[in-house]
Amino acid sequence: MRVFGIDPGSERTGYGCLETDGQRHHLVACGAIVVPARAAFPERLRLIHEGLSAVLREYQPELVAIESVFHAVNVRSALKLGHARGVAMLAAVEAGLTVAEYTPAEIKRAVVGYGRAEKQQVAEMVRLLLHLDEAPTPHDAADALAVAICHVHASSNAIASAGTVDRVPRSWRHWRPPTGTRPS
Repeated sequence: MRVFGIDPGSERTGYGCLETDGQRHHLVACGAIVVPARAAFPERLRLIHEGLSAVLREYQPELVAIESVFHAVNVRSALKLGHARGVAMLAAVEAGLTVAEYTPAEIKRAVVGYGRAEKQQVAEMVRLLLHLDEAPTPHDAADALAVAICHVHASSNAIASAGTVDRVPRSWRHWRPPTGTRPS
């Protein structure tokens, strides 16, 4: 399955595409759509939409996962982020793709195991999970890949129940010996 992650921003929107079988993930592409900070806000939104539409056409994912808006102290920043998310979702829907949304805490928990992990920890785990020599840059690209990885981990139960992936215990407490084996 090819999953495309988006970390929306009004000045820099990260994207990351990975190929996965549910257990092993491989990097397809990652980067960021950077728009001029001095551009008028509507122009920035247009550039984000066009940039995402182009990379979605190029990499042909099966699904898009996007970071959802979290509460912010600065209402103006939250509104701008909401607009950037909107044009990102529009690009995905126009491409005929399903969109899944995850909170920052869900993403960090899925990738690092801790919902308040720092950006550097997230980037390092993305590097390890994708078997990369170095963490993806800019950090927006690493965050977008984390969103995609989060979706794969969140949907692994559904994939496992469909019989395409072996069920993997989430912790040692859930481990059970394979059926048909006896302890010696």
